[in-house]
Amino acid sequence: MADTTTRTLKLLALLQAHRLWAAAELADRLETTERTVRRDVERLRELGYPVESVRGTGGGYQLAPGGSMPPLVVDEEEAVAIVAALRGAASGSAAGLAEASVRALAKVTQVLPPKLRKRADALRAMSVVMPGESAPALDAEALTTAALACRDAVELEFDYERGGPKPTRRGAPRPAADLPRRRVEPLRLVPLGRRWYLLAYDLDRQDWRTFRVDRLRNAKQGKRSFRPRDIPGGDAGEYVRASLQSVWESHQVKVLVHAPVDVVLERIGRWAQAEERDGGSLVTMHVEDARWVAMAMGSLDVDYEFVEIPIELLHEIRGRNVRESRALYLVERGKQ
Repeated sequence: MADTTTRTLKLLALLQAHRLWAAAELADRLETTERTVRRDVERLRELGYPVESVRGTGGGYQLAPGGSMPPLVVDEEEAVAIVAALRGAASGSAAGLAEASVRALAKVTQVLPPKLRKRADALRAMSVVMPGESAPALDAEALTTAALACRDAVELEFDYERGGPKPTRRGAPRPAADLPRRRVEPLRLVPLGRRWYLLAYDLDRQDWRTFRVDRLRNAKQGKRSFRPRDIPGGDAGEYVRASLQSVWESHQVKVLVHAPVDVVLERIGRWAQAEERDGGSLVTMHVEDARWVAMAMGSLDVDYEFVEIPIELLHEIRGRNVRESRALYLVERGKQ
């Protein structure tokens, strides 16, 4: 019975992808026969799941939308991703969304198995929320491994892909054996932009380092525990932001925005810093090209004035505005 229940739950998880599955494909995934798949489908129907059958060539089974939401079956990475996304929404400012996300987060966390609850709690406790940040993309396995190491104050070891994957002569990804092995004392996880960063003390280099979580390979906890060191400046989020700005090849742009600081940080806090000034907010950005400036200022939808901008960025923005104005002029003239 236990094997049957496990197999049925796996079948439900596959069907919840809302794609059409051939019976032979499901049998192969579940390591069983097509006849057993048909019996398991009937069992799901008896439990109230609307599983549809499509006959003929290219037919199979799919889960149709039901009158009520059935229990969901998710794997470990999906469960952690749900908790991370709800946590991000709970700290957001969208009307009504934060409160609903808090309620949903409480319900999801309550029903998680102890193993998943441990991983989700570690992620929630060991990550830093930056002003204006939304939930970034994440590698659930590397992220939760790092979060648990931060929470338990134990060493973390991993291979680190510096500067992105290095292709071999045949175009294949660089093998893990060629990557530098790092041994660190992890402290905090910080989301910035669309990435997660790990702030840790590098034991081989005897200094603080910031690591992109998506570049961690073969991450695992070590055996040695440690007493967490004091972060320079005392703020993990600001330390990571400053360390990234120091290594990015970027241009500094300062803009006087006619909007309150809290509004500016809410909308573009992931790209910029802001401080109160007469008439609005002084926004400072470190950008690699003009597209980031246009995106940030466009998202504010308020008047602004450039206080400091490199001449090459000024020319690029001006060129973009000329092309946009020409396109608008042509479409307007065509409608006359």
